[in-house]
Amino acid sequence: MRLLAQILFIAALLFCLYGLFLLLLRCRRGNPRWAGLEGRRYAHRGFHDKPAIPENSLPAFRRALEHGWGAELDVHLLKDGTLAVFHDSDLRRCTGAAGTIEDLDRAGLAALRLEGTAEPVPLFDEVLALFEGRAPLIIELKSHGGNHRALTEAVSARLDRYRGDFCVESFDPRVLMVLKKLRPGFVRGQLTMAFHKGDEGLPGWQCFVLRNLLLNFLTVPDFIACRFSDRSRLPLRLCRRRWGAHEASWTLRKPEELAAAEADGSLPIFETFDPGPK
Repeated sequence: MRLLAQILFIAALLFCLYGLFLLLLRCRRGNPRWAGLEGRRYAHRGFHDKPAIPENSLPAFRRALEHGWGAELDVHLLKDGTLAVFHDSDLRRCTGAAGTIEDLDRAGLAALRLEGTAEPVPLFDEVLALFEGRAPLIIELKSHGGNHRALTEAVSARLDRYRGDFCVESFDPRVLMVLKKLRPGFVRGQLTMAFHKGDEGLPGWQCFVLRNLLLNFLTVPDFIACRFSDRSRLPLRLCRRRWGAHEASWTLRKPEELAAAEADGSLPIFETFDPGPK
């Protein structure tokens, strides 16, 4: 009898822990704006073709539109409030310059060129003007140095004037918490991957929280944007099956990956190949 009681206690404890885990993974279902994003393919940082057409450049975004695709892009907040489309905070990889993009103003940004070409770093306004009324956008907010609130406020204010389909995503749950409060109607997504200690300079405990989506109960995302190689992990599966969350898959580099993502109803974010029309 004592053994049976111990087994029942352990079973009850495991059941409670599982229930708590599900509550932590809470997502939102039924956002009507999601319909404007479905059924499209998304070029990762535009349909770039290096070295001639850099990532996150106006030619890359124009090229995506020419093929009828949407695009995924990255947004940073400069020190003077300018919103720029660029991936890294560090300028070196894409411009060869030293420093971080958040320390620039608009004039300093205009002096930079992308990846050895004559292309400047685009402003967020310029990319929005290209896509407005034509194709949807997946907009990733890149916080840096504790600017998550200022970045989210600036992007939200600009998107209030935008007439097109879009969603907003971020690896930083603080961005989504601010977005949830300021613009609850926006489609918002939590980016994730199988973080390991040291990834993105994060300590082990933060990697554990982020890879297991343990702050969803605070952000309540509409979708999870997961690295394709990590999409079989339990937290994502539970978000989809138990909470009805949508999914976006990045970054697809093979036709078979694209086919698998689309078969599961995931928004496909691709690069380095031409998937053709859907």
